Amino acid sequence: MSQAAKCMQRDTPESRTYTVEDIASMLNIGRTSAYNLVKEGHFKTVRIGNAIRISKKSFDEWLDTLVI
Repeated sequence: MSQAAKCMQRDTPESRTYTVEDIASMLNIGRTSAYNLVKEGHFKTVRIGNAIRISKKSFDEWLDTLVI
């Protein structure tokens, strides 16, 4: 695979975002609670049609603030 193809594959929107279901699973919480975190604005999100995507960087930074 060429270097350009590797870069394009690495930088796909899917590789830079989580779904609400992803964060619910990672945090071991329900979907409703995960949607509430999104609604409260704890991390940067993008809405594409009906789908919500959460910035991995923003989510990871938010999570780091919670870790003791």
